Amino acid sequence: HVQLVESGGGSVQAGGSLRLSCAASGYTFGTYCMGWFRQAPGKEREGVAAIDPRAGRTVYADSVKGRFTISQDNANNSVSLQVTSLKPEDTAMYYCALGWAVRDVLRAYEYRYWGQGTQVTVS
Repeated sequence: HVQLVESGGGSVQAGGSLRLSCAASGYTFGTYCMGWFRQAPGKEREGVAAIDPRAGRTVYADSVKGRFTISQDNANNSVSLQVTSLKPEDTAMYYCALGWAVRDVLRAYEYRYWGQGTQVTVS
């Protein structure tokens, strides 16, 4: 079993920045992917960024490229998302997720474990 705990959300003005963090604990062995997703009220959960260590790559949704940066700290089993140049349309609950054998790293159904989320509000 895996536990994921997000932190770092908050309320900021447009153009501001935040750093979201996700700490993983439990059975975190093997080569797994970690991703950040977001869900706004009335909308589907969408992938914004992911790390795929199998390919040594990071992947971003077009809507956040150049503004968001995902990074992983393997020693501490954590993943962070630096979000900059925030826009009101970035307002959402942000979730981190972990999964093995992930094929499409920005697809929510590929991930098995999820955190409870951290709210980001941009005004």
